[in-house]
Amino acid sequence: MPHPISTLGAAHTAVSLVTFAAGLISFVRYRQIESTSRSGKLYLAGMLISVLTSFGLSSTGGFNAGHALGILALLATLGGLVVPRIDFLGRSRHYLSQFAFAFSFFLLMVPGINETLTRLPAGHPLASGPQSPLVRGALTAWLGVFVIGAVVQFLWLRAQRSRA
Repeated sequence: MPHPISTLGAAHTAVSLVTFAAGLISFVRYRQIESTSRSGKLYLAGMLISVLTSFGLSSTGGFNAGHALGILALLATLGGLVVPRIDFLGRSRHYLSQFAFAFSFFLLMVPGINETLTRLPAGHPLASGPQSPLVRGALTAWLGVFVIGAVVQFLWLRAQRSRA
C-alpha cells in the first residue's frame, strides 16, 4: 500500500465521515445546515475536530493545501454562525449564513475526494495524485454539485421567506 494510514489518519477519516453524514442529513431534512438541530450540532463539532486533526497529518511533511482548505472551511463555518447576528445585513443574513455552511460542506469534501481516489482501493488506487485527470474531474463535478445546490438552496430559502 503506497500511503499507509496512521491511527490519527484513521480517527480523522472517521470523524470526517461522521461530519459529512451529519451535514448530508441536515441538508436532506432541513434543506440547509440547521445549526440548532442535532445533525447541525454534530456537523459543527465534527468540522472543528476534523480540521484540527488534519494538522497532525501531512504527506508532504508540513503545511499543505488541505490544511489551508481546512482553515477556510472553519472560517466559513464561523461565518455561518456569526452572520445571523449582524443586523445591518438585514434579510440577507439567512442566505449568507446558509451559503457559508454549504461552502464549508463543499470544502470538507475537496481533500476527501483527493485522498479517497489516491488511496482506494488499497494497493491499486484509482488516481496517482491531485493532478490526476480522475481527481480533477471528480473535483470539477463536485464544484458543479455545489453551485447547483447553492442556487437551488437559495431559491428554496427565498420561497420559504415569501411564504412566511
